[in-house]
Amino acid sequence: MSTKEISNNKSSVSLARKIAVGAMLSAIGCILMFISTATPVAPDFLKIDLSDLPALLASFALGPQWGVLVALVKNLLHLPATTTSGIGELSNFILCSSFVIPAGLIYSLKKTKKVAIISVFIGLIIMSAMALPSNLYVIYPLYYKIGFAKEALIGLYAEIANKVFPFMNLDNSIAKCILYFNVPFTFVKGLLSTIIAILIYQPLRPLLKGKN
Repeated sequence: MSTKEISNNKSSVSLARKIAVGAMLSAIGCILMFISTATPVAPDFLKIDLSDLPALLASFALGPQWGVLVALVKNLLHLPATTTSGIGELSNFILCSSFVIPAGLIYSLKKTKKVAIISVFIGLIIMSAMALPSNLYVIYPLYYKIGFAKEALIGLYAEIANKVFPFMNLDNSIAKCILYFNVPFTFVKGLLSTIIAILIYQPLRPLLKGKN
């Protein structure tokens, strides 16, 4: 067998392994989307889950493009069970991608624990910041189109604000609702995945990357 053939075989095995690992992480991500919980400090439709974690692990182990692929597939797998006409899944994909792309790209430049920690926190900040424009200009307008009135959504936020944050003035503004609730909620949700990823990535690295 020639050197070229050996190289091609190794590339095929490597790609097959990446596909298998990506599929496994996508399935885990979908399962984690079902294991979610609401919090008393945010409307019920904002739920905490760890489904971004597998995509983040894929971005570290296989590259940011695989992290995005896992983010996409886990949401496609979740679509049959959607309660939001797919809009929630679209939001999850947008935010998860904005998390794993910068984290994976920065980590790929220098694969050390210090850079890994820096990269995930940069990704976390970018994802949290993305929660405002993505919801304000894409996600919530889609909700309006399928029948959710803006006033009703603001009312859900106002109800929480009146109970938990009586000092908060939303001014009947959906932008303020998103800024005061969605942005910090996204940060906290991403922070949980960030902490777990930092703790488990190195032990899982041989399994995710293989010998190649």
